[in-house]
Amino acid sequence: MKKDFFTSSIGIIVIGAVIGAIAAWLSVMGNPANMGICIACFTRDLAGALGLHRAATVQYIRPELIGLVIGATISALISKEFVPKGGSSPIIRFCLGFFAMIGALVFLGCPWRTLLRVAGGDINGIFGLIGIIIGGGIGVFFWKQNFSLGQPKAYKNKLVGFLPLVIAVILLILLLKQTKFSEGGPIFFSESGPGSMKAPIAIALIASIVIGFVAQKSRFCTVGGLRDGIFMKDFHMTKGVIAFIVAAFIVNIATSRFNLSMENQPIAHTNILWNTVSMILTGLAFTLGAGCPGRQMIQSAEGNMDSFIFVIGMLVGAGFAHNFNLASSTAGPTVYGMGAVILGLIFCVIIGFTMKENTAS
Repeated sequence: MKKDFFTSSIGIIVIGAVIGAIAAWLSVMGNPANMGICIACFTRDLAGALGLHRAATVQYIRPELIGLVIGATISALISKEFVPKGGSSPIIRFCLGFFAMIGALVFLGCPWRTLLRVAGGDINGIFGLIGIIIGGGIGVFFWKQNFSLGQPKAYKNKLVGFLPLVIAVILLILLLKQTKFSEGGPIFFSESGPGSMKAPIAIALIASIVIGFVAQKSRFCTVGGLRDGIFMKDFHMTKGVIAFIVAAFIVNIATSRFNLSMENQPIAHTNILWNTVSMILTGLAFTLGAGCPGRQMIQSAEGNMDSFIFVIGMLVGAGFAHNFNLASSTAGPTVYGMGAVILGLIFCVIIGFTMKENTAS
């Protein structure tokens, strides 16, 4: 890949700061506190809007998800990096996405929201961050043992790669029209709770298009940045992650939204053990799947159907998490959620040991 500003050392710092600042600012604009952009939480809201779960407080078609896909697709087409491909271990990728979502909803946030929670003064976020780092480290161990999900193949039919964009446009139409397909049926929109807290559609859409564009250009990845800096001594992406936190922190300070404490944080619980363990699962699943949730969305927009399968696994996981009482609340994790995290860790460890370069298909 050609070296340019976006992939330079200064570039990744600027882009990390831009993403972090916009993410924090979207909370000022109306999104939930410390949740300006959370791919896991917003995918959960989308699952609720589509009726995959019926938790009334978390149902909304988030324009941020739509904007990420649109922005990244535009960027990939301009830079000629739009390459439709896929077919490497799709079922395993689906399951990794599923369990990554379970871990995120037991913690109450994906890696992006983990950084935002830390930048907002939520001490619980630090334990989630530790969990991501541990999970990433376990993933690196498997990589060094020749872990592989196989190599994707280029599709002859290039139109396949536009599927995420087509779905994003359909979702945007459904959002704008507030479509109801039947009495008492989807599309659902929360009237209270986190799902009802939202920035104006136009602002959220434009902001996320910008994020999608620059994230695609820079290959920005939160899990990759934490993992590479600590375990591989490659601090390129780490600089972007640090810039993300610093910029979000500055926005929070400037808008009087910083609150250093462990108790009474927005949409968070204080169970240190499960804040950590659940994010070990999430960090490991994203590392084995080769990208944080934002990166998976961006790669989907580039035509990578393997990443798109991972995202679909996240969507289904969100539905399961609320239908089967796996997701945590501010009161803490559920017994079922704890069990699902352990099951996910077992799955990831088995996959890590058994999927090797010479046996992957």
